[in-house]
Amino acid sequence: MPEKKYQKAQIKQSKQKELFIEQLKKTPIVQLVCEKLEVGRTSYYRWYKQDEKFAEEVDKSLSEGKYLVNDMAESVIINAIKDRNLSATFFWLKHHHGSYANRVELTTKNGDLTLTDEQKEIIRNSLSLASFTRKEVSDGNEKAIQSEPTDQQEADRKDN
Repeated sequence: MPEKKYQKAQIKQSKQKELFIEQLKKTPIVQLVCEKLEVGRTSYYRWYKQDEKFAEEVDKSLSEGKYLVNDMAESVIINAIKDRNLSATFFWLKHHHGSYANRVELTTKNGDLTLTDEQKEIIRNSLSLASFTRKEVSDGNEKAIQSEPTDQQEADRKDN
């Protein structure tokens, strides 16, 4: 008899895992899916850790779900733009058009300030780590370093 109970529990767990994976495609938030299916988070994380196939399916479903939500969000933004919503228009341009992206600008009026090669390299590395490129801009006696998003950042913004 205990063997039958074990088999029933395994079948129930398999069905729960399948439902969990399907639900993640619609709602890519583990906590919400746990609540909806009445599965404890501890159980979910145990399944994820112990069942490699389940973990792969979860990752795939989360990704699909995020794409679905992103598509829905973009659709809402596009509809708001069509309705001439200025905030939505600015949001879209800021995240999809390089001319409207956030920029960081460092300016100095100290024209005779000279950096050592080591200091220049530190600044270059810092900007690189921050995923910015360096572009020097001259404006009269002032020199400015204007940081712009890298090509990779632009590509990431377009993907998202």
